Amino acid sequence: MNAHPLHQRRAGVLLHPTSLPSGRLDGDAERWLDLLAESGLGVWQMLPLTIPDQTRSPYQSPSAFAANPALLDDQALNTPVDDPDAYAAWRARQRHWLDDFALFEALKRQFDQRPWTAWPEAYRDREATALEGARAAHRHYIEAIGRQQYRLHERWRRLRELAAARGILLFGDMPIFIAHDSADVWTHRGYFLLDAHGEPTHVAGVPPDYFSETGQRWGNPQYNWEAMRADGFSWWLARMRHHLDWFDIVRIDHFRGLEAVWMIPAECETAVEGEWVQVPGAALLETLREQMGELPIVAEDLGVITPEVIALRKRFGLPGMAVLQFAFDAFDDNPHKPKNIQPDTVVYTGTHDNDTTVGWFSSLDSETRRWVLEQLGASGNDAGHIAWLLIETAYASAGNLAIVPLQDYLELGSEARMNRPGHADGNWRWQFDWKQIPAQLSAEIHRRVAAASRL
Repeated sequence: MNAHPLHQRRAGVLLHPTSLPSGRLDGDAERWLDLLAESGLGVWQMLPLTIPDQTRSPYQSPSAFAANPALLDDQALNTPVDDPDAYAAWRARQRHWLDDFALFEALKRQFDQRPWTAWPEAYRDREATALEGARAAHRHYIEAIGRQQYRLHERWRRLRELAAARGILLFGDMPIFIAHDSADVWTHRGYFLLDAHGEPTHVAGVPPDYFSETGQRWGNPQYNWEAMRADGFSWWLARMRHHLDWFDIVRIDHFRGLEAVWMIPAECETAVEGEWVQVPGAALLETLREQMGELPIVAEDLGVITPEVIALRKRFGLPGMAVLQFAFDAFDDNPHKPKNIQPDTVVYTGTHDNDTTVGWFSSLDSETRRWVLEQLGASGNDAGHIAWLLIETAYASAGNLAIVPLQDYLELGSEARMNRPGHADGNWRWQFDWKQIPAQLSAEIHRRVAAASRL
C-alpha cells in the first residue's frame, strides 16, 4: 500500500455511497468493503462526497470541503462527542474552511436560503461587526454543524482504516469549478472573477460542438488565477490536502480547465460567445508537487482534448481516462480503442455520465451492435453478455487501473443509470439492493481479476 497507487495493475468499481442500499456510511458500507475484498477489487471509486445541490448533483456544492450530512443517519450524526480534546484538535486543523462554512450555513438559514449575493450588504460583504454578531447569535447552530462534520470525518476515517486493512484504495472526485452560491466564493471573493456586488463577470462552460449548437453554460464563476498564483495557490493546496486526507486517489474533473478555460461573459445566456483563455495550471501542479510530492491524481480528459492538455497531463505524470463505450468508431487513432490504451490510463466500461453498458448497447441499431461484437471478437450469441465482454476488455487492456460501475457487474439496463447530462431531474438516485448481488458474483469477478493479473 506504500507504492504509488496508480503504478500497478488493479481493478475496481465505481459506486457512490448514496447508491448503497441505505444510501449511508453505515453497516452497508462495511459489508460493501467485504464484497470488494472477496471479489479481488482493490479500488472503490465514488463521486464527490460534498453536499449536493437541489437536484442531488454532488458537482454543485455549497462547500468544496464539507461532507454531506445525509451520509449519516440522525443518530450517528448527532451523537455527543466522546473525546472533547480530539474534537478540539480536529476543529483547529479544519478552521481554515469550517468556521466560514458553518457561518455561511447559519446565514443561509437566517435569510431563507437566498444566495449570498442577495443578503443584506453587511453580510454579503462580510463586514466584521455583522459577522461577529452573527457568530454570537447562531453559535449553537454553528457548533452543531462543526460536530456533524467531525462525526462525518471520524466515520470516514474508520471506513478508510477498514478499507486499508482489506487492501482497498479509496478513489475520490474533485470538481474543478466551484458553485457560485458557496461558502468558498463568499469567503474568498478575490479568488474569483466577480463584480462589486459579488456576481460573476465570467462563468465556466464548454463551447458549441457536435452535441450542442449553443455549447454548455455551467454558470460557475471563473477563477481569478493571477490572484491565486500571487497567494501561492494556498486555497488549492488546502483543498488537495483535504482530499488526500479522505482518499488514496483523486480525480480532477474537467482537467482540461487547468490548461485553458472557456470564458463566457456572465450576461450571455448560452456558451456561444465564450473564448479560450490560458490559465496557469502548470504553475499550480508544480506548486502541488513541490509541497506534497508525487500526487495520486487522475486527469479527467474526456471530450475534445488538445495536444496542450495532453502535454500538461504527461508533464506531471498523471493518468488520463478511456471509456470503452466511446471506442467503436471508424477512427484508428481513437484513444478509447483498446489497442490505443496506454498504462497511464484509467479504463472504464462507462462512467457515471454514461448509460449502463447494457442500456448503451440496447440503444444501438442492429448493424452497429454487430460491429461492436465483431470488434470485441464476439458473435451474436454473446450479445446477452455485453457488459461482461466490455469488463473483460477493460481488464485485458494495458491501462494500469480498470474501473467498472456496479451496474455493469450486475448487467443492469438504463433503469440503473446514475446521471443523464443535460437533464436536471431524475438523476443521482439509483440504489442497489443486496438481493441483486448474485451469490457467485464475487468468485466470478475474482477469477477474472486474477486472470488479468490485477490482484
